[in-house]
Amino acid sequence: MKLFNSKLLLLASLLVSSLYAESINFNMVEKNPTRIAPNSANQILSFNDSIKHSINAVVNISAKKHVNQNVGRLPQEMFNDPFYRRFFGDQFGNQFKQNKIQRALGSGVIVSQDGYIITNNHVIENADEITVTLLGSRTEYNAKVVGKDADSDLAVIKIEAKNLKPIKLGYSDDLRIGDVIFAIGNPFGIGETVTQGIISALNKNNVGINRYENFIQTDASINPGNSGGALVDSRGALIGINSAIISKSGGNNGIGFAIPINMVKNVVTKLVRDGKVTRGYLGVVIEDLNKNLAQVYKHKQGALILDVAKDTPAQQFGLKRGDLIYAINGKKVRNRAGLQNHIASFKPKEKIVLHVERDKKELKIPIVLGSRQGLIVSQNVNGNILGGLNLSELNEQLIKRYRLPRTVSGVLVMDVEPNSKAEKVGFQAGDVIIQIEDIEIKRFPDMQQAIRKYNNQYKRVYVNRQNQTIILVIK
Repeated sequence: MKLFNSKLLLLASLLVSSLYAESINFNMVEKNPTRIAPNSANQILSFNDSIKHSINAVVNISAKKHVNQNVGRLPQEMFNDPFYRRFFGDQFGNQFKQNKIQRALGSGVIVSQDGYIITNNHVIENADEITVTLLGSRTEYNAKVVGKDADSDLAVIKIEAKNLKPIKLGYSDDLRIGDVIFAIGNPFGIGETVTQGIISALNKNNVGINRYENFIQTDASINPGNSGGALVDSRGALIGINSAIISKSGGNNGIGFAIPINMVKNVVTKLVRDGKVTRGYLGVVIEDLNKNLAQVYKHKQGALILDVAKDTPAQQFGLKRGDLIYAINGKKVRNRAGLQNHIASFKPKEKIVLHVERDKKELKIPIVLGSRQGLIVSQNVNGNILGGLNLSELNEQLIKRYRLPRTVSGVLVMDVEPNSKAEKVGFQAGDVIIQIEDIEIKRFPDMQQAIRKYNNQYKRVYVNRQNQTIILVIK
């Protein structure tokens, strides 16, 4: 029996290895293209021959998931309110719910002959079933998720098909504002559509859509359903994955964003190889140079270090508050977003050289990057924190909503994932985490410090529940 179980375990491990231990070869166009314009009054400017191959490489994606929907007019806040849960039990609200199938339509781009397809993470996120339809075909392919990355809003799915015609990929370095481009996708589910425009801007960040932003902005019409589709240049080469629009009405207002191809290649390569994306971590709080700060530094571009976190690579290798990072491995860093995206393109434990200006002196600082895994960096965190907690920093609105004493300080448990470790040890929505081992918890940075210090250990977590302190233990 033990021998049989061992063989099953060996077979399972081989299947997992075969799923992720793969590589992908991209079909690239030539670099440094020549730009031309019509040179005869009798010429018709048409890009049909250039982009028809790319059109055939864009697919329609249908994602289906089962959701519970509240029936009637009871507000969702009522179901989440710990006051009602404590009186009516954890299953309060289930009787007011009904099952519903939710469908989402999007687009994807074929990048390999054997069925790898790039799309947006938000197109297939939490989907129970994903189907893909090729252009001109009624055949529906069931797709499996190879990997997804919420921070870049990219995902890779795969269908069992052979001899597909993948799109050719371009280069981000070749892009110029004013270049003619085409957006290909499935807007509103009406089928394959091509819209034309130009590159309106490059390196757009601070849009507030993804954690890592370096968008191509375009005025080509991008509408619901275009997400995950192709943004191509006038040769038909893929230069970006259509991701989002800015619109008050939900329709196109001429401001669309696409994830640039260099970021796409980096993320997709990692997803195909590992099934996930791991990014290098430095451990600094950074800001752009403003007009006044630029007078203090010789370099007029870069990312200024405002603070260095404890027990991070930045502290270990000697970075200091006030340092200006203006290049990495000799490549210039333009601003805060540039540094963040560049660091994220490296792997944990990878060695890099930072070019730093400190007190008018130029330094080269070798540094080995760490990992972001287990770190808490935002005001709201959803996910597997402490075994399945959804957390938020306290504010006036949450204190009122959860009827918490105004004297309490800590990090609030917004929700507990069903069947998670956190649920099994006794965490409840409305708990306020006030201490982990010997570290008092006021805000997320304190959580970050505690998780780093006691990683993979059993931890005593002190919780304020209904103005009484209890203790829970979790690894």
